[in-house]
Amino acid sequence: MRVLFVFGTRPEAVKLCPLVLAMCERGGFEPRVCVTAQHREMLDAILTAFGVEAQIDLNLMRPGQTLAGLTARIIKALDPVLVEEQPDFVLVQGDTTTTFAAALAAFYRRIRVGHVEAGLRTGDVAEPFPEEMNRVLTTRLAALHFAPTARAAENLIGERVARDTIHVTGNTGIDALQYIRGRLERGEIAGYAGPLPPAGKLVVAMTAHRRESFGPGFEQICDAALRLAARGDVEIIYPVHPNPNVRETVHRRLRGVPGITLLEPLEYVPFVDLMRRADVLLTDSGGVQEEGPSLGKPVLVMRDKTERQEAVEAGVAKLVGTDPDRITAAVAEALGNAKKGSGREAVDSPFGDGRASVRILDIIQSFQSK
Repeated sequence: MRVLFVFGTRPEAVKLCPLVLAMCERGGFEPRVCVTAQHREMLDAILTAFGVEAQIDLNLMRPGQTLAGLTARIIKALDPVLVEEQPDFVLVQGDTTTTFAAALAAFYRRIRVGHVEAGLRTGDVAEPFPEEMNRVLTTRLAALHFAPTARAAENLIGERVARDTIHVTGNTGIDALQYIRGRLERGEIAGYAGPLPPAGKLVVAMTAHRRESFGPGFEQICDAALRLAARGDVEIIYPVHPNPNVRETVHRRLRGVPGITLLEPLEYVPFVDLMRRADVLLTDSGGVQEEGPSLGKPVLVMRDKTERQEAVEAGVAKLVGTDPDRITAAVAEALGNAKKGSGREAVDSPFGDGRASVRILDIIQSFQSK
């Protein structure tokens, strides 16, 4: 069975590479990888970390490209690939522009689409933007829906998606985390080699990149970071996203501030290692919300809504928005717990057990045999 994986960003690659590897190990599949290179620099490092090779590289990202322009370019470039490859299935992941555009291109060619990490919803098409709409539209195009949790499956059922096409598999991001963490612990790969504070200082690993926070939201996030750095007992380590809307504000407000270390974007492996070393994770990233609980780290989410409500309900993540008062209060509480040695132990993740890829392969094989 020929399966074409299409992805373009680091999060997609992280969550699809374990599935590619599992497919190669099992046999009976002919996996083919097509990348749009929506995140060129970040994407290549992931492929290397997992030993996955892209057979087709569309290399579509351009500086200043609009969402509409990128969507059109993906559909146009992918169509001849679909004609030449003739896959039995196209697999996409998550909620990016590549996800939606690839699903639409496959639909136009009457090729079945499998959606990995299906069913996540905030219920607000403006948050996250444009991801919420991307995943809603991808749902309408997919033949198989691989929901990471029971809640995600219920979301799909509530949208009248056929029940026999919905499968709760767990999240392949946990598969990836366990694979990389194991290699780090065995010393097979190099981890984080960047600056760390002296002993006695607590580490806040921070990421922020959401489009809906551009402008005032990022100004508030920077206000919070400045307040936290002023404590004197905290080092914020912040790999800054390459998007110019993020970098301009962050470097203008935070560069050179004592207690704040700004880094270039970290590759996935060193970032996993940084999370392992941190005391608190301050983020707006979906992936970090999933990974943090498995690493035993408190996760503070700089958003007002999350499509990963399971972590909030389990008490392993907390929504803090972008208000500086809320952020600093929540970080102070989490750091206080860390100082007392009452931080969390690694817990069973509400997002999976590391076997999502195996379940997805079983489902695809069963579906194909019908």
